[in-house]
Formats: sequence, C-alpha cells, structure tokens
Amino acid sequence: MSKVSGTITAKGLSIHAKLSSDGNDFISLTDIARYRDETNPSYTIQNWLRNRNTLAFLGTWESLHNPNFKRDEFNVFMAQAGLNAFSLRPQQWVEATNAVGMTSRSGRYGGTYAHSDIAFEFASWLSPEFKLYIIKDYQRLKKAESDHLSLDWSARRELAKTNYRIHTDAIKEHLITDTLPARYTNATYASEADIINVALFGLTAREWREQHPNAKGNIRDAADLRQLIILSNLESLNAEFIKSGFTQTERLKRLRDTAVSQMRSIASTASITRLENRFDKK
Repeated sequence: MSKVSGTITAKGLSIHAKLSSDGNDFISLTDIARYRDETNPSYTIQNWLRNRNTLAFLGTWESLHNPNFKRDEFNVFMAQAGLNAFSLRPQQWVEATNAVGMTSRSGRYGGTYAHSDIAFEFASWLSPEFKLYIIKDYQRLKKAESDHLSLDWSARRELAKTNYRIHTDAIKEHLITDTLPARYTNATYASEADIINVALFGLTAREWREQHPNAKGNIRDAADLRQLIILSNLESLNAEFIKSGFTQTERLKRLRDTAVSQMRSIASTASITRLENRFDKK
C-alpha cells in the first residue's frame, strides 16, 4: 500500500490530504476546522466530538471497518455525550476506543487527520456548502492521482517490455541448444531471470514468495519504478555478458555491482544499505 500527499483547496483554504492506493484516504480535520476558527482549530474539533450524533456516527463507522474497536469504552462516551461537563479530544477518542478512522499527533507538525468518510461528516457539520467545495476539489485530486498511477503503470509495462526480448534472445542464442530438453530450457530462462532478481533484490523469486506468502503477483510486481528502471538496465547488460561468454557467477557479481551503483545514484542511502546487507549474507 502506497501513500502520497496532496492538497485540497476549498474556498481559499488549503487542506492537506494523504491519499492511499487502497482508497483509505485521510484528510486533515485541523485544516478543515480553520474554516471556522483559524486560531484554535482544535477547539472546533473538540466541540464536534462532544456531539452525541457525532459519536454515534464515529461508533458506527468503526464498527463497520475496525474489528478491534472497543465498544465498551465507546458506550461510556455515548453515555456522557451532550452533558455540559463532557469534553473529548481526538487523542482520547483514539486511545480509549482503539479507533482507526482518526489519527492525532501533537506538536508543530502534528494535527488531526480522519478518514475521508469522517472528514466529510465533519465538514458537513461546519457548513454543507463548504463540504461540497471540499468534495469537488477532492475529486480533482483523486483524478490527478489516478492519472499519475495510470502513467506509472504504463511506464512499468513499457520498461518490462523494452529489454525483455533482448534478454531472452541472448539466452536462446547463447545458452540453449537444440539438444536441450524442454524442461531444462524453461529452467534456464527461470535461472537467468533469478540472476537479475538476486542482483537487484538480493533474493530469488522463490525466496521472495516464501517471505511474502500472501502477496499478490511476484517479486517484480512489487518493485517500484526506480527498481524497474534498474532491472531493465540489468537485463540489457546481462544479455551482453551472455554474448561475451561470462559465467553465471561472473555475471552475477558484475550485475550486483551495477545494481548497487545505480541504486546509489537514484535511491536513498537506506535502500543501498539494505541491498548491500542482503549480499553480505549470501
């Protein structure tokens, strides 16, 4: 599951959002609350949480989406909701009920975020008109992200196609003979694919599957765009190594060095360290 940050603009107000590939988008309640009170948005959120209808909505949402929701603690809040002395902060709600539809963190870069379902309910409580403006720009943001993902998917597909034929042709021409039985031919292709996998990811396709038994797709489906760029480069390079007659062991070492070098150029230091550590254990 991947997450990206975005900004919703509604009636001149900037509202931060965290979009998720699985549809569980979170929107800043703190930013939405500034529509009512620019100076103390947290007070506006607390006033909303005091409302009995609000708690009923949150309790229903959590019951539908959260198997670990603590209903006993929720019932305690419901019994007090509406009383003059009752107050409730987002952090109290999350900690007491084990809620997942809302997050809250103190500090300069903190704030309260809530699932889009809940954020729209809060916006509606503030102003139905304001809610519609938020939804309209939220839809724009989602479309932009969808277009980005579509482009990313197209790029993945093209990268996979670009050097695949070059790689397989080199294997067919230099490693497979007419007398080699079909079962060994298939094994040769798989073995060469794993040379690339080990060089880039530090493990074979089978080892990755054993570590991720519930994952959809294979090791390359889980790769990000930067890894796919390097993978494409390694396939082309391995094809040349095959033509030059390098042994599989020699090719693996050269491909590993290339993968680390290219990762150093386009990836974070943490990614490089993880890659190098995997090879150190081999």
